[in-house]
Amino acid sequence: MSRLQTPVRKNDNVIVMAGKDRGKRGRVLKVLPARNRVVVEGVNFIKRHTRPNPRANVKGGIVEREASLHASNVQIVCPECGAATRIGRQVLGDGRTVRVCRKCGGAVDK
Repeated sequence: MSRLQTPVRKNDNVIVMAGKDRGKRGRVLKVLPARNRVVVEGVNFIKRHTRPNPRANVKGGIVEREASLHASNVQIVCPECGAATRIGRQVLGDGRTVRVCRKCGGAVDK
């Protein structure tokens, strides 16, 4: 399976564009590039039924946690203009490549 390059990275602020959590904003906790999916903080909660394991110090019961969602259903929020935007790439004078906002042209990378 080929790895797809997604413009979304860990710790980016994103907004969900489609699905049951449409409109919610959150921070990317994990990127799964092989499956083209992302885990966003506070979005797409599932209930997981866990069995107690005393050796691993895990309590049993129903645990709520974030599940992954497809990377095409989220859009990066530009830190400069605050709008959901697509991402472009720009090569700086010193040879570094940075991600830029398609709406305002501001750098998304710190």
